[in-house]
This record gives sequence, structure tokens and C-alpha cells, in this order.
Amino acid sequence: MPMSTLTHKLDIRQLGINPNHWYVVARSSDVLSSPVGVTLWNHPIVLYRDNSGVVHALEDRCPHRQVKLSHGRVKVDNLECAYHGWKFSPNGECVAVSYLTANQKLPSCKLRQYALKEQDGFIWLFAGDTAQAESVSPLGVPEWEELNYIATVSTIDCQAHYSFLIENLMDMHHGHLHEKYQAWASAELKNLQEDTERVDAHYQAQSYYKIDKIWSISQLFFPGLRRLHPEALDVSYLYPHWVATLGQDFKIYCLFCPVSETQTRAYLIHFTSLNAFWRLHKLPVCFR
Repeated sequence: MPMSTLTHKLDIRQLGINPNHWYVVARSSDVLSSPVGVTLWNHPIVLYRDNSGVVHALEDRCPHRQVKLSHGRVKVDNLECAYHGWKFSPNGECVAVSYLTANQKLPSCKLRQYALKEQDGFIWLFAGDTAQAESVSPLGVPEWEELNYIATVSTIDCQAHYSFLIENLMDMHHGHLHEKYQAWASAELKNLQEDTERVDAHYQAQSYYKIDKIWSISQLFFPGLRRLHPEALDVSYLYPHWVATLGQDFKIYCLFCPVSETQTRAYLIHFTSLNAFWRLHKLPVCFR
């Protein structure tokens, strides 16, 4: 939420998350045949993919002896605890205990189930009221499935409250940090807009890259080929994530998983447009 909506007495470095939003907790490629443990704002969560390929999310805690279910195994559509073999269905119900006889009742315990979407190469989790999940859309990364872009993804673990990351990403005067890989220079803030859900900062900058010739991509690796030219640099904080666009050629997403008051995981995605090379789209993927 924008800073102006907060009272001066509130310590933003202790501010929790709004659970009624979609957060990225893993890449799709992270969740394969074994359960994966993640943490979203001090809540341990286990992700697992069933035999049909659908990903599920439950609290990462067996109610029997409090062992992490992420240490267990996937059995068809269920999750089996590594300690005593209790099995839990995707909705969190205990459906089998191997050592119970046929006339013994199953425990009535139930784990918390989280609303989840697998979209654009990531696992999105809704930490709040599941009844509200369908009324809120994930940010989405439409470029992920587009043939017009090439992408690189970095996973960054920061020992800091998520507000520090947002503040630093909204300040576009840090191009100096990237040295020879710097994409822009001389960023000048032209306009700033905000409401209760987002902040948009519009800069005018000098871009080092222009992807308009067949050899243009080589500018990313050979600084001598770069040439400064003016480009719009638009930066947006759309709670809880961040997006930036530099001209027509580059787009960056930073998708956040606030782990705790002092730890944040960020998924940084750089897209480079191939719109100038429409003929490439007709080639097989291996030649692009």
C-alpha cells in the first residue's frame, strides 16, 4: 500500500502482508515428484504435485507429531508423512493411517488448505480467505508464454523486510550499481501517481540498448556496441509485486514472497523483446 496511507506511528519495517493477495512461492520447475517446503510470512507451507500434475498447498505440519510434511512423499494424489505414514488428501483431511485396523476410526484432524494457481511458470498462493481468492487475480506475467521474448530468471534471498526491496526498486537512480551491464543512465523522474493499490513512477532515461538490428542482442555482452538514446522508463509497484518497462525492448518483473519480518525471497525476471525480428518467430525454438 502507498506510504501516504500509513500513519506516522506505524513501523513499516514490522508491517505484515495483506493475505488476500496472490504471492509467488515457487517456480513451477521447483515442484516435481517430491514435496517442497516454502514459507510465506512465518507460515510453513508444503507444495506437492499429484499424479495428474496438479499442484496442491497445505500447512507444512503433520498434526500427529508436528513433523514437516515436506519431508514426506507423494502417494498418488495424497501426501504421506515421513514419520508414521499418515496420509493427507489435497483438501487436508487424513485419509489413511497404515497401522490402524479396519475397525478403527481415522483421526478427525484436518490441515489448512491454501488456494493456489500455477500460472506463467510460477506457483501463486493466496494466503487469505479462500472464498475471496477467485475475486482477486494474480499479477500475471503474460510475456512468459509469448514467443516475442527471451527471459532470464533469478531467485534472490534477501535478509530484509520486503519494504526495503520495494523502496530500492522504485528508485531508478541505481543504474550505476550494474556497471558494464547497466541498462540505463540519467534517470529523471517526470511523474508519480499512487492510490491504495499501486504506485506508478514515470522516468525519462538514457537507454544503452536498442534492439532493432539482427546483431542488437550482442550489445548485452559487448559494451562497445551500445549507444545511448532517450527512452521512457516506467516503474510500478502493484501490491505486492513490482514491474518496470524500458522503452519497447525490456521488461522486468520482481515477484515477492515475504518470508518473515527480516527475510524476503524475490523472483526477478528480465524479458528482452524480439519484436524487431518477427521472422525469428517462424523458426523452430532451437534456432531462436
